[in-house]
Amino acid sequence: MNFNFLSPVSDLVLAHNELLSSQALGRKLKVHSNQNGIPDLEGVNVAIIGVLENRNDVNYIGEEFRLNEIRKSFYGLFPGSWNTSIADLGDINRGESVEDTYFALKTTISILIKKNIIPIILGGTQDLTYANYRAYDTHIPMVNIVNVDSKFDLGDSAKPIKNNSFVGKIILDEPYNLFNYATIGYQTYFNAQEEIDLMDNLYFESYRLGEVSHDITIVEPVLRDANIVSIDLSSVKGAEVSLNQKYSPNGLDGKEICAIARYAGISNKVTSLGIYEYKPSQDDEITAMLVSQIIWYFIEGVNFRVKDDDFSEENSYQKFITLVESQELIFYKSNLTGRWWIEIPFLSEVNNKLKRHTLLPCMHQDYLDACNNIIPERWYKAFQKNSVS
Repeated sequence: MNFNFLSPVSDLVLAHNELLSSQALGRKLKVHSNQNGIPDLEGVNVAIIGVLENRNDVNYIGEEFRLNEIRKSFYGLFPGSWNTSIADLGDINRGESVEDTYFALKTTISILIKKNIIPIILGGTQDLTYANYRAYDTHIPMVNIVNVDSKFDLGDSAKPIKNNSFVGKIILDEPYNLFNYATIGYQTYFNAQEEIDLMDNLYFESYRLGEVSHDITIVEPVLRDANIVSIDLSSVKGAEVSLNQKYSPNGLDGKEICAIARYAGISNKVTSLGIYEYKPSQDDEITAMLVSQIIWYFIEGVNFRVKDDDFSEENSYQKFITLVESQELIFYKSNLTGRWWIEIPFLSEVNNKLKRHTLLPCMHQDYLDACNNIIPERWYKAFQKNSVS
């Protein structure tokens, strides 16, 4: 197995780990160390990978960074009542070029998802999401990405990729594998009106910070439908993070970002999580602890995944049919979890590449809206994307 790109976890972190309680997470992980090399991944469910790449930061000034403080914080936490096996595979160092780092990350993620291991990528700049996306080229026909961010990061695909303009390349670079792109927690004043209009024109999804803060549950369906979740730490409000990390007085709070991570974890489709734009500083402890808790809640969610979207057995679900504007809408509710889906039958008929999207996660409210002759927005956007494909 080719993990040649990975360097071991720092001896300083491992020495700190030896001082922890025997019940702490750090004492239960399989860790890539200088002494023992890459651990045996048999039975591992989740693997942490650091990526020490930040050269595509628009504000890059030549500083390198390390992830030691995050590891110390995470190792010191205690696991829940988990059956999840976790490995820390160490770090991907900077390549000779950023493209070399992309290749190393893409290759590593591809190996892991082939083994049904969920990588948690700790970066580095958020343009690494592009390498994460390209790792799926040979795995699944269409990919859904959720970006937890105050900005859309669409950018100009004709210009060099940067951490604030990588999504354009994802949309326009071949092979074209992107089905849906959604942003959670965007703030209007950080986004040009042209980008807001483009998101609408492409029938992508966007959830404003105010909407998310008012009702965090509205983002659960889009996370349930995601393959890749990418978190930009600048989406967290400045009061919650350390000095270098402060970006805006408004943003998601610690509870909200952890709830989003847990929703991502319980999704049966999420097969990679990236946490990016970490900028350590002398008062780094609070950000390192926040990232640790984001990871903890994601793994908590993974541990409690329930296979509730197989509707082959009639006693496992309830089926509801409504008529909206002469369009028959079919809803399914899992008897196991109470989660809802809406059927999109035309996708499998028109485009075989999209067969797996025939059931779209939704909320109970979408069914209630349909009963009141209101077409659910997620259904409408999926319908429109298919119509123009």
